Amino acid sequence: MPELKPQYDQLHEYEFYPVNLLTEYQQCIDEGLDIEAYKDVFTAVYYLPNDEVKKKLGDALFEAVCRARQRENYPYNEPSDLASIQALRKPHSYVQIAPADMEDKLLGAWLGRICGCMLGKSIEGIRSHELIQFLKETGNYPLHRYILRSDLTDQICAKYKFPLADGIYADEIDGMPPDDDTNYTVLYQEIIEKYGRDFTPNDVAKTWLSSQPKDAYCTAERVAYCNFVNGFQPPQSAVYQNAYREWIGAQIRGDYFGYINPGNPQLAAEMAWRDACISHVKNGIYGEMFVAAMLSVAAVNSNIRDIILGGLAQIPHTSRLYEAVRSVLSGFENGVSADACFASIHQKYDEHTSHGWCHTIPNAMIVAAALLYGGGDYAKSICMAVQTAFDTDCNAATVGSILGMVYGSNLIPEYWTKPLNNTLHTSIFRVGTVMITDRVKMTLKHIG
Repeated sequence: MPELKPQYDQLHEYEFYPVNLLTEYQQCIDEGLDIEAYKDVFTAVYYLPNDEVKKKLGDALFEAVCRARQRENYPYNEPSDLASIQALRKPHSYVQIAPADMEDKLLGAWLGRICGCMLGKSIEGIRSHELIQFLKETGNYPLHRYILRSDLTDQICAKYKFPLADGIYADEIDGMPPDDDTNYTVLYQEIIEKYGRDFTPNDVAKTWLSSQPKDAYCTAERVAYCNFVNGFQPPQSAVYQNAYREWIGAQIRGDYFGYINPGNPQLAAEMAWRDACISHVKNGIYGEMFVAAMLSVAAVNSNIRDIILGGLAQIPHTSRLYEAVRSVLSGFENGVSADACFASIHQKYDEHTSHGWCHTIPNAMIVAAALLYGGGDYAKSICMAVQTAFDTDCNAATVGSILGMVYGSNLIPEYWTKPLNNTLHTSIFRVGTVMITDRVKMTLKHIG
């Protein structure tokens, strides 16, 4: 019998590590690994045909990554285990106010997240130069409303590289369409319902395998999913040939842990760690802990500065993420304009590379900036999060979730919520379509 081999050119890029060697190299540089001597090898192997030879060379380069030492004088200390993360926290004290109506706050958080996601979903993946031109051409600049199917003409669609005609728009939906940003919120509610508040990383891994098809997972999540199938358990599942290990995927998964731990950001962040460690390391983990903790603080404090610092207080102050978000806050407090702030994010991170576009750090900076410069205005804040591009639906969902938690459902004008019709569609097996208000009531039940 001839030797059986997969058709490597048929594998999705998320499932064939050598396709991501340029991302891997940049990720290693970001982490401070002494890998520069291999730069030309990473590049040469990346450009080979997708075949058995490329697979073997990719395996060898992964071994080199695993053996790489940290560069001397690397200025950051970024552990991935919970105890070491907690040892590097910088506390922040703030006044807690008992929420008068937690159910309405939770409704605001759910609606805020879903509407923000819908706003960004229509143009997820567009780059800012096309987005700004398109918004101006359709009378929606600065962005202040949903992007609509009725905005499009054949002539407009033909002008842009981004496939506008393929999008999903608010004037054609019957409830919120399935999206990973909202699927995860429901999925983690299901995990708490089944396993309780003491769920483990392995419980999450098992749930992923049984609850959604492989194609529902992207980047680091897809790698982790395939690693589960191949016998890698957390936290090894986050590390094995995972070039996306600090991308935004975990940051979009932490909201529910904030929802069910009002006023307890440490526990919210610890739950987020239990989830994030199955697919991410370092700043990829911190992003989820940061968001979960912010939402926990937002339930009992309405000051945006306290919310951001309360989130940062749960991650290492020696990390790149802490430094980056702190720089946004410092700029805001020192009079840097919103335009200058967002421009600086674009200068530091290249939205035209997948690694720059999808990394946790620039997207967390956008979330913090939109919260600060939005001034508590829901529409202004989610529109800022989308108009700056990068991961539009993820960032607007997070911003909307936090503001909805702070102010409750009355903050969100009916314009934004009406297309949802209280309906959220998911791709989760045995769950399907849910009513948002039913999920709010379940959330109340899960609060510790």
